[in-house]
Amino acid sequence: MSGGVAASSLAVVKVGTSSVTDARGVLDVAALAKLCAELAAARDEGWRVVLVLSGAVAAGMPALGLDQRPTDVGLLQAIAAVGQPRLVAQLSELLAPQGVVAGQVLLTPFDFVQRTQYLHARETFTRLLDLGVLPVVNENDAVTDDEMRYGDNDRLAALVSHMLGAQVLVLLTDQSGLFTADPRLVESASLIEEIVEIDAALEGVAGGTGTVRGSGGMASKLAAAKIAAWSGVRSVIASAAQPDVVRNALHGRVGVGTVVQPRAQRLPARKLWIAFARGSHGRVIVDDGARAALVGGGKSLLAAGVRTVEGDFECDDAVEVVGPDGRAFAKGLVRYSAASLRAVAGRRTSELPDGAAHEVVHRDDLVVLP
Repeated sequence: MSGGVAASSLAVVKVGTSSVTDARGVLDVAALAKLCAELAAARDEGWRVVLVLSGAVAAGMPALGLDQRPTDVGLLQAIAAVGQPRLVAQLSELLAPQGVVAGQVLLTPFDFVQRTQYLHARETFTRLLDLGVLPVVNENDAVTDDEMRYGDNDRLAALVSHMLGAQVLVLLTDQSGLFTADPRLVESASLIEEIVEIDAALEGVAGGTGTVRGSGGMASKLAAAKIAAWSGVRSVIASAAQPDVVRNALHGRVGVGTVVQPRAQRLPARKLWIAFARGSHGRVIVDDGARAALVGGGKSLLAAGVRTVEGDFECDDAVEVVGPDGRAFAKGLVRYSAASLRAVAGRRTSELPDGAAHEVVHRDDLVVLP
């Protein structure tokens, strides 16, 4: 082992569609070969590496004679089913001469929402890594609903980083990192080399989606880095075309891209799961007293502090907790259905019906976010 890498050091590398395909949507073999060489080099240095690889739809389009990415969800899922094996086959062919065996892992939102499945998925990754296999991860696009996206592969990569306790998350894209403005539109835009805390201003700078061949963009990269930061994982957003980018990112070399530092206070696994892996089914609007108790007092949310309820949710669903100003400041698992909560909103605990839960959201199931 060289470079002072600890035996337990684990990195998740995510590569977007635009970085592994050309303008026509065809797989770029040279770009894939560069990626494979860098991943193999990282493994030779002692890193345990997991690859999250986009591009199933782009890989499937040429095989079906398509030159434009469709918008129909069902058609996109069918194209992904054709493209996914082609993508992994090409990757495996390039890795084989370097003595690396790839193993495909397809994940769905269920793998993060359902706790038992989450633990099972983590065990599968552990076994693959112990066998010396390079896990190649993608969302199971062919069967995933919600417009075929779990939030995109950037978010998926961040959640995998948390699941496996990674030290570094490398988000490779067609940009050099996050700039002060869109460099494609503003000539004077400069690279932001380090981010200590992701705030609303930075999220505004990140903008929207990227290329027509991909589903993400810089906004999704920054959102993924935010999840990683809450997990205690350092993130690097960098250009996949940069020479030796994987090694430079893993070793924290200056100038490789935008580095997002981990937070000093990490969310425990359950709370990170609630905050980022569970979709919200509604909103619970609370008064100022309840907000103060939740934010500053570490208390549970009680019915007395609830003003109104929005949405249609069931017991144990995730909901956003919203202050009087209309801004969501927390997220948690609710112990009432929407209909039941509307019936008791504003009541003191002594006024609740017999058998009703005293807490609307228990503090153990609540995450307060900045």
